[in-house]
Amino acid sequence: MADKKLRITLVKSPISAVPKHRRTVEAMGLTKLHKTVELPDNAATRGQIQQIGYMLKVEEI
Repeated sequence: MADKKLRITLVKSPISAVPKHRRTVEAMGLTKLHKTVELPDNAATRGQIQQIGYMLKVEEI
């Protein structure tokens, strides 16, 4: 069974976001607008997505 991954793209700038949300964006490895990262589909990643989902586009791979 292959590990599931999520492709996450930053689509909204975190400049005007709450400071905690900005730190979450950095922790996910999203440094610039429209940058895409692939992260494992686990509870920690899902929690981060739930917190800052309004800034992201998420696709399952």
